[in-house]
Order: sequence, then structure tokens, then C-alpha cells
Amino acid sequence: MEQLSTLHYLMAGALGLGLAACSGFRVFVPLLAASVAHRAGWLPSSQGFEWLSSWPALLMLATATGAELVGYYVPFFDHLLDTLTTPASFIAGTLLMTSSLTHLDPTLRWTLGILVGGGAAGLVQGSTALLRAGSTATTGGLANPLFASLENVLAVVGTLFTLLLPLVAAGLVLGLLVFLASRWQRWRQRRVLAGQAGVGQPASSPTSGGFA
Repeated sequence: MEQLSTLHYLMAGALGLGLAACSGFRVFVPLLAASVAHRAGWLPSSQGFEWLSSWPALLMLATATGAELVGYYVPFFDHLLDTLTTPASFIAGTLLMTSSLTHLDPTLRWTLGILVGGGAAGLVQGSTALLRAGSTATTGGLANPLFASLENVLAVVGTLFTLLLPLVAAGLVLGLLVFLASRWQRWRQRRVLAGQAGVGQPASSPTSGGFA
């Protein structure tokens, strides 16, 4: 019985982590998928999150998903979306992680939701925003539509993969988070060294500064 219980908690945590990370690519894609899954009975309903499976929520999330997927193809508007989705992805990641941990104490659920779910979504979204800024600086925005397409694919495929194989998806997400965290650290160190080298030198872009 303990093994089944442990597996249940692992599956729930893996599902929440995978969906939270995907919300860093596109905020509303995993939320819409979770709404459909709850509505269809694929995922169990979580206390306090019954609204997620309601028809109004599903319709609003579907509309927001379509607008977000298309909006990143509009020049300059994509950077505005990054500004808006940075805090939104943290909220979405927190909600997705918290709603997945159905049988934990509410305080523990929200703590893990904020730290793990929100943190994972924020790290992924912040990294993509930084890379998009580097793409704009180096290509004048010409590569941004290609980058947006890659993000769309990762969000959709990653969400579906998480729903089907949550443990495997969580393992891949952990590897991605470790990679992104190391790149952030490397990029920050390069900026510090560049600042110590003297003012007047051109600031490095995220791609030329070692983040990519």
C-alpha cells in the first residue's frame, strides 16, 4: 500500500512539474489541457480548483490560448507578450502544480506550488524571453517567428507528453531546468566580468554572452 501511495504522489508531482514547465513556453496551453483533462475525467478534480473544469473557464482558456499562440508571430507584440506572461507564467505554474497535489495538506500544496511550479515556469519563461531579446538584437527580429514556432511546438507536445507519461516528462524537465539554471549563472558571470573590464564596451546579448 505504501508503494502505491508513494507512486501516486510521484505521479501527481511529476504531472504538476511537467505542466508548470510547459506554461513557461506558453501560459495557457497547459491550463487549457488541464481544463479539458479535468472535464473529461482524465484527471481527478482537486478541491478548490473545480472552476478549472467549468465550461466558462474552458472557453476562456481556449480563446486565450489561440490569441497567445498567434500573438507571438506579431513583431514587437511578442516582446509585449513576454512582459505580460512573465508574471502570468509564474501564476499558471503555481496553479498547475498546486492543483495536481490533490491529497496533500493545503499549506504544503501551495508551498510546493509556488516554489516548484512557479519557479519552474518562471525559469523557462525568463529564459525564452531572454533568448527572444537576443534574437531580436542579432537578427533584427527575422528569426523570432521561427523561435515562436519552436515554443508553440514545445508547449503543445510537452503538455501532451506530460499527460501521457508524467514521470518521464518530469525527468526531462528536471534536466532542462538544470541546464537553464547553469546557463543563467554563466551569463550573469560573463556580465559581471564585462562590467569589471570597464565601461564603454558594448553589452553582450544573451546569445553572444554565453546563454545560448
